[in-house]
Amino acid sequence: MTIVALAFYLFAICAIAGGLFTVISRNPVHSVLWLILAFLSSAGLFVLLGAEFVAMLLVIVYVGAVAVLFLFVVMMLDVDFAGLKAEMAKYMPLALLIGLVLLMQFAIAFGAWETSQGADAARAAVTPEGIENTAALGLLLYDQYFLIFQLSGLILLVAMIGAIVLTLRHRADVKRQDVLAQMYRDPAKAMQLKDVKPGQGL
Repeated sequence: MTIVALAFYLFAICAIAGGLFTVISRNPVHSVLWLILAFLSSAGLFVLLGAEFVAMLLVIVYVGAVAVLFLFVVMMLDVDFAGLKAEMAKYMPLALLIGLVLLMQFAIAFGAWETSQGADAARAAVTPEGIENTAALGLLLYDQYFLIFQLSGLILLVAMIGAIVLTLRHRADVKRQDVLAQMYRDPAKAMQLKDVKPGQGL
């Protein structure tokens, strides 16, 4: 067995184990840590496939931001996990049925999966000889599909602004920050000094 095959089996087993223990762990903090292991193992599989850029995105975005955010939220919020588990127990038969259907679909897809004869040629046509995976992806995004890439970013920006405008509500009973009033305030009127004697309150 070669080192590449050994690394593949190691990363694959770690990814499957991480995903499994993420679901069945009783402690939510342990679940997040198992999720990080699954992400790192998946990144290792992407490196073995030659997709270094996707692997680094997985580590930076999911492990460095999303999983750490989950960890902070779980540790900072006082969530009643016993009540949540009691509610989830009612839907366990349905969840087991859905999981069985998904496993059957994976088995069918794995049994009918075959490597296309033109896959290697198509992959070689996209990635020029002597250019790394990340550089080839950059050439595609910022050269061949530059306009589409910029238009997609513009659409996402418009969607974000539209969501903010639609959800922004002005209510009379909610105090809002007035930046101009804060900037133009007079410090002499904003503060008042009190000479508090020892042993006495305000």
